[in-house]
This record gives sequence, C-alpha cells and structure tokens, in this order.
Amino acid sequence: MPRMPFNTACCRPLGQLSHPREVVRQFTPNWFAVTMGTGILSAALPHLALPGAALLGQALWLLNLLLFTLFIGLYAARWLLFFNEARRIFGHATVSMFIGTIPMGLATLINGLPSHGVALWGEAAMTLALPLWWLDVALALACGVGIPYLMFTRQEHSIDQMTAVWLLPVVAAEVAAASGGVLIPWLAAEQAYAVLVTSYVLWACSVPVALSILVILLLRMAVHKLPHRNMAASSLLALGPLGTGALGLLLLGQAATEVFAAQGLSSVGVVAHGLGVVGGLLLWGLGLWWLLLALLIICRYLREGMPFNLGWWAFTFPLGVYALATLTLGQTLQLAFFSHLGTGLVCLLALLWLVVMAATLRGAWRGELFVSPCIADQVAVSAR
Repeated sequence: MPRMPFNTACCRPLGQLSHPREVVRQFTPNWFAVTMGTGILSAALPHLALPGAALLGQALWLLNLLLFTLFIGLYAARWLLFFNEARRIFGHATVSMFIGTIPMGLATLINGLPSHGVALWGEAAMTLALPLWWLDVALALACGVGIPYLMFTRQEHSIDQMTAVWLLPVVAAEVAAASGGVLIPWLAAEQAYAVLVTSYVLWACSVPVALSILVILLLRMAVHKLPHRNMAASSLLALGPLGTGALGLLLLGQAATEVFAAQGLSSVGVVAHGLGVVGGLLLWGLGLWWLLLALLIICRYLREGMPFNLGWWAFTFPLGVYALATLTLGQTLQLAFFSHLGTGLVCLLALLWLVVMAATLRGAWRGELFVSPCIADQVAVSAR
C-alpha cells in the first residue's frame, strides 16, 4: 500500500512561509482584532459570579498587553523595512478598514487599567490612563475620518462587494467614547468634565454614521445576497456599533449626573442619565434584531462550510460589548432577565474565544495566517 506524502512544512514553525521575515512583510492590522477579542473577554469575565473569574480576566488583560505590544512592534517593523509594500494598505478596499482595530485594541487595554491595572500596580497605574485615552481619541478620529476619505477619493468600491467591515474605522470613535465612561469616575472634576463632553462628541461622530452604513448593508444583502463564505464572520460585526453605542450611553449617563452637577448643570446631568437609559435600551433592542439575524446567517454559512481566517475574531468583540451592555442594563433597570442573558452571553463569548484563539495559534504556527492581501493583489496584477 503506497504511503501518503507527509507535509513536514506544517509541523515546523511558520512552515508555510518562505522565510521568517515574511511574518513582518505580511503583517497586517487584521491581527489587532485578536487584541480586541481578548480585551473584551478580560473586561467581561469579572462580571461572572464564579470563583477565579476576576483573576482569569486579569491574566487575559496581561496577555492582551503582551499581544498588543508584539503587534505594534511587528507592524512598525513592516513600515520600516517594507515601506513601499506597507503603504499599499491605503489603497486596498478591505484591509484598510482594519486600521480601525488598532485604536479599538488600545481601548480595551485602557479600560482594564481601573480594575486590572490598579489591582496589579496600585493607583499609580491610572497616571497612564488619561494620556493613553487622548491618544486613542486622536487615532480613532483619524481612522473614522481618514479611511472614509480614502474610500471617496482613492479606493474602488461597489455595493455588491460591500461587507460589514465598512464599520470598523467608524466604530473606533464610539469605542473611545465608552472608554471615557469607564475612566471618568477615576478623574478629577475638570478632567472628568472634559472627558465626558469629548466622549459625547465621539459618540455622535460614530453611531449615526454606523447606523447609516447598516442601512446600506441591509440594501446590499437584500439585492446582492450574502457575502462570500470567507467573510461569513462579518455577519456579527453589525452588533458592534449597537452594543458599544448602548454601553457608551449607559456609562456616560451614569457619570453625567455627578460631573454636570459639579459644573452647575444639574438638570443637564439628570437629562443625560435618562437619555442614557432610554437610548441604551433602544440601541440594545436594535442589536437584538441584528443578533438574531446574524445567528440565522451564520447557521446557513456553517452548512456551506466556513474556512478559518482572522475574520473569525469578529465573533468576539461585537458579542462582548453587547454582553456588557446587557449586564449594565440589568444593573440599571434591576431586571434579572438582562443579568441572566448577559451572563449567558459572556459564557458564549468565552467559548468562542477559546475556539478562535486555538485556530489562530495553529494558523500562526504554520504561517498560514501571515498573508497580506495588498501584496497578493499586486502579485496577481503583475502576473497578468
């Protein structure tokens, strides 16, 4: 009986790559979606009433810090060593959207400073929070304005090729807004007021734009049907801006009462709190519709087969922020339904994280995930 050939390339590190330096050459911002998913799980786990959940969340936050530092180093090295290839990202209609994952990944680290950072290093850790948050704000606004500008002026797009990844650069601003809500209780009065006002502006720069993209996405799917199965995981991305938008309104509303009162604007604080609850509940309801629809779409993709890629991390962050919004609604409205549902969503998030992280580690070991579409497209054009 003839023996099957044994592929030794898959059994050694980076076996699919011609040279280890290809890790740097092929590195794209898509990898920062790993930090988003890991960071949101680290924030969600302490909400579970389970022994060791908070400690596990702290360990994941430290892992996320290491991953973010590693990815920043790799991406910076790509720009230094392969500048001409790295800059092609701005002309690529899909990969450029993932630049927005960089500030969102940073935001998950900032969000962990008040809980995990203080527990590890004391309140001195909070001295980094505000400067990092303003950096995150600048990056989020640059992505939210700069990438759409490139879409309008340089890139080639069509409705039939549209996917939910259009949301990524836009949503970064509302993620920064929600982070502002996390930091405000730790800030002095004047700093808290500036962060609160800025966070509301960031929310307005993101959520209405994201909602308009969702309208176009509905039209695209009705007319041109579902995207290719390689983009199957993007089905859950629509939950991201809705969950983050709801969570941002709730957190900012909770902080607004005291912050506005300190500025002699007590009535404004009361209104902001009320708007946070009502607005958060409305966005949560819209998110529930998208979640149910996404589950149906994903079940259809599962029957057809879903090849693994880094896009699978889209299963984690949107679900995580929606779970946190659900838990926050449960605390605010004192309704057990939201608390139980939120706990279930966090458990589902943890399971998905384990599955996706295992597949990511396997793909990274083999080198299969280090592929830059910008380079691949250029090679294809040159070969014609």
